Amino acid sequence: MTYTPRDIAGLVAVITGATSGIGKETARLLVSLGCKVVINARGKDRLEELVQELGSDNTAYVAGDCADPAVARQISHLALEKFGKIDIVIPNAGIGMYGSILDYSDDQISQMLRTNIDSTIHIIRAALPAMIESGFGDIVIVASVAGFQSAANQAVYSGTKHAQVGIAAALDRELREKGVRVALICPAGVATEFAMGTGRTAGMEKLATYLKPEDVAHQIAHILQQPKSIRTFIWTLWSMNQQS
Repeated sequence: MTYTPRDIAGLVAVITGATSGIGKETARLLVSLGCKVVINARGKDRLEELVQELGSDNTAYVAGDCADPAVARQISHLALEKFGKIDIVIPNAGIGMYGSILDYSDDQISQMLRTNIDSTIHIIRAALPAMIESGFGDIVIVASVAGFQSAANQAVYSGTKHAQVGIAAALDRELREKGVRVALICPAGVATEFAMGTGRTAGMEKLATYLKPEDVAHQIAHILQQPKSIRTFIWTLWSMNQQS
């Protein structure tokens, strides 16, 4: 018997943190699979470049901080206005700072908490009413293996990822009966701009051993292509060179 992945062509996805790394590659892949995407990040120039690459018929953007509830609602409003629905939400915006809990300023710590936790909550809150109304949808939260395995010099970062795990677990229980699936994608280190200058440096040799953003994007697509009759929750990803 042939097992056929679900066709996701025509679905509408909202992706935060979409101008580089995992978010950018996920937007590219979903459009190649026939999806429409609404992308968000702070950098307007990069968003415009990605819309130009993917086509304005397939893509729209909102520049701004999605940890702000008003910006999150603007993103969802644009998806509904331009494409008529929201089928997929991928909270991907995130930052990392490696070092002691004492190493960074109050503002830097608050920014990491806001970006990693608040943005996850608010983009889901903004998009969820439309998904519940349709009785259909997928939420794929981009977290980290740090949400399960805290390491030295990652106290605040790991705390934010543990928070995402808790958010996802509760939502999975809350939304399953309403037709909305919730999944956690939890990669180990990914070779992106993430944490550059706050624990990583450009060109560091270790990056070559990490996962590629395309690896994570394809796993997200795989989750979305599962038949609607099943749901899976936790996906951890490691490169062959990374120790679990």
